[in-house]
Amino acid sequence: MNRLAKISAAAIMVMGIGTVSANAACNNDASTETVLGAGSGALVGGLASNSIGGALIGGVAGGLIGNTIGHSNNRADCRRAAQRREYRRETSRNYYIDREGRRHYYYR
Repeated sequence: MNRLAKISAAAIMVMGIGTVSANAACNNDASTETVLGAGSGALVGGLASNSIGGALIGGVAGGLIGNTIGHSNNRADCRRAAQRREYRRETSRNYYIDREGRRHYYYR
C-alpha cells in the first residue's frame, strides 16, 4: 500500500472516531477535541514523513487545531443554550415576540 493510501485511511479513521464523541455541552472544556486533534495530527504527520519528528510536529499542530475547534464548538453550544433559555422564558409569558421585535399576545 502506498503512502497516500495510508494517510487517507488514517485520516478517515480519525475523522470517524471524532464524530462519535461529539456532543453539545456548554462547559468550556475542549480537552476531547485537543486530544483527538493531537492524535490525528501525530498519526498523519508520522505517516507522511516516516519519522518521529514529523509525528511530533503533526501532534503539536493537530493539538492546537483541535483546541481551537473545541473552543469554537463550545461558543456555538453556549449560544444555542442561551437561545433555548430565552425561548423558554418568552413562551412562559402570555405573548411572543416576532422577528421584527413586535409583541403578539395570546388570547385565552
